[in-house]
Amino acid sequence: MFGLGTTELILILIIVVVLFGAKRLPQVGAGLAKGIKSFRSNISDDDKKKESGNDEIPEADAADKK
Repeated sequence: MFGLGTTELILILIIVVVLFGAKRLPQVGAGLAKGIKSFRSNISDDDKKKESGNDEIPEADAADKK
C-alpha cells in the first residue's frame, strides 16, 4: 500500500494520536472522510459533465480566469 510497511503505519498512527489526542481522533477521521467523499463527488460530477459534452465554463469561473 503506497510503499508503506507496518512499521511506518504504526509510527504515523502514534504521531497522529500525539498531535490530535485520542478523544479527537473520531472527529478528525470523520472530517477527513467527509472531505474525501466531497472530493470524489465533485470529480464524478466533472466526469459526467465531460461525457454529456457540457464543458462550458460557468460565468462566475469565466470572470475569475480573465
